Amino acid sequence: MTQPSSIEAVQTMLSRQNYVAGRALSTVVFLALRLGKPLFLEGEPGTGKTEIAKAIAAGLNRRLIRLQCYEGLDAASAVYEWNFPAQMIAIRTAEAAGSADRDALQTDLFSDRYLTERPLLQAMRPHPEGPPVLLIDELDRTDEPFEAFLLEALSDFQVTIPEIGTIHAPEPPIVIVTSNRTREVHDALKRRCLYHWVDYPDFAREMEILTARAPEASAALSREVVAFVQRLRTEDLFKKPGVAETIDWAKCLLALDVISLSPQTIADTLGAVLKYQDDIAKLEGSEAKRLLDEARATLAPA
Repeated sequence: MTQPSSIEAVQTMLSRQNYVAGRALSTVVFLALRLGKPLFLEGEPGTGKTEIAKAIAAGLNRRLIRLQCYEGLDAASAVYEWNFPAQMIAIRTAEAAGSADRDALQTDLFSDRYLTERPLLQAMRPHPEGPPVLLIDELDRTDEPFEAFLLEALSDFQVTIPEIGTIHAPEPPIVIVTSNRTREVHDALKRRCLYHWVDYPDFAREMEILTARAPEASAALSREVVAFVQRLRTEDLFKKPGVAETIDWAKCLLALDVISLSPQTIADTLGAVLKYQDDIAKLEGSEAKRLLDEARATLAPA
C-alpha cells in the first residue's frame, strides 16, 4: 500500500485498524512517513504508543519488526549473533572428513548461513512489500551506551558486522521509538526524530477508542467505565490506569455479563484496572462508591 497523501488519510488508515488518533498525532505520523524521519513517542504506559506502530504496519501492509528494550541490552543482541552450536557441528564435520582448507572453512563459518539476525539487522534488509516498520519499544529501559550506538545506526541506517562488513538499508525503515519516561533519553537522539507526547485521552476520545476496541459493550456501560477511569486518574495513585486498562476492564465486565457498574463489581474487578496492591487498597470500603457517584455525576443524560 502507498503511503497516505494527507493527514486525513493517516487518520482514516489508522481508524481502519481500530486506532483512534487525534489530529496532532496523525500530523506527526504523516510527517514522519513523508520525510522519512524516525518518530519518537513519549508518554505514560498504556496510552497507545506501541499500538500505533502495529497500526501503521498493518495499515501500510508492511512487516513489523520489534526491538523490545531492556536493561543491559547491547548492540550485538540488537543486531546479530552467530549460531555457535551450528558452527561447532560444521567444524567437527570438517575435521571428521579430513578437510584441510582452513581458510574456506573459516569463510563459510562466518557467512550468512550461520548468522542469526536480530531486529536492527532485519530492518536493514530489503523487503518485497517495502521498508518495514521498526519499533524500538521502551528505549528508556536501556542505558546510554546503547543509545549512542542506536544514534549511529539511525543516522546512516546501517550496521557493521566485523566478520562480514557494513550492511546498509536499501530503503530506510519506518522507525517508531517509544519511551515511558522512566528516565530522560539523550537530546542527541531526540533531535534526529520527530517528537510527540502521547497523553491520556479526554472522555470523548476514550469513548471512541473503547467503542472501536470493545464494540460489544453497551453505550451506557462504556460511558460509566470511561467516566470512572477518568475520575480514577485524578487520584493519587502509584500507577494511573492507561487506555489499555480501560479496554481490558470493559472486556472483563462483558465476560461477567455486567450491564452497569456497582461498588461490588468494581471491587471484584479492580485487578484489571490497577496493578499495584497499594492502589487497590485505596479503593476499599466506601471509596469505590464515592468515585462511582462522582463519575456518574459528570455524565450528562445520554
